[in-house]
Amino acid sequence: MPYKHLFFDLDHTLWDFETNAKETMQEVYELNALQEKGVTDFDLFFDRYSHHNERLWSRYTKGFIKQEDLRWKRMWFALLDFKIGDDKLSKEMSNHFLERLPFKKKLFPYTFEILDYLISKKYKLHLITNGFDSIQFSKLTSSNLTHYFEEVITSEASSSLKPNKEIFEYALQKTGALKEESIMIGDNPEADIQGGINAGLDTIFVNHLNVQTLVQPTYTIYHLKELEAIF
Repeated sequence: MPYKHLFFDLDHTLWDFETNAKETMQEVYELNALQEKGVTDFDLFFDRYSHHNERLWSRYTKGFIKQEDLRWKRMWFALLDFKIGDDKLSKEMSNHFLERLPFKKKLFPYTFEILDYLISKKYKLHLITNGFDSIQFSKLTSSNLTHYFEEVITSEASSSLKPNKEIFEYALQKTGALKEESIMIGDNPEADIQGGINAGLDTIFVNHLNVQTLVQPTYTIYHLKELEAIF
């Protein structure tokens, strides 16, 4: 296919969310003296946070909860697993987390190399992200990714969320791209791949974790370098 516009997801695709989040949470854990409050195992706490974060993000993308509830309730539920029910502490931890997270810089291997390669091949690169506006733009700036992308389409700007087709349609309109010359590249089978398929786009599943999925992307890769074989 003569692709011209490549639409990337950011978190878990290029920007290593898990590593960056764990580093940030370690700082929040220490800043809020959670060990003294009875949370003696950081790794277990982070595991519970990750579980609730994934669960609440799913509810957020389906429209069941609001953005603000997602931000602090993932902390609240994680603390509750350690028998700590504290709204104030949960909200303080959420603020600390969101203040620090965007400045982490860990990317997946070969991120800069593949983006440089694609730019050299004259592809137009864009982002489609469900992340919060201010946080996503800070991530891009801090990790030196901003200059690679012509357009950054967020859920807030589009008033929609992946996998809803409206955010993809907004992205096509914003970039002036046609469906047949565009492809969605992301790690999430539902949000990125099924969402792209629903919008009539070809898709590339970046399967960093080698997970099984029933969704059928156009291509599947396991390392960003494999994009060179497609483009």
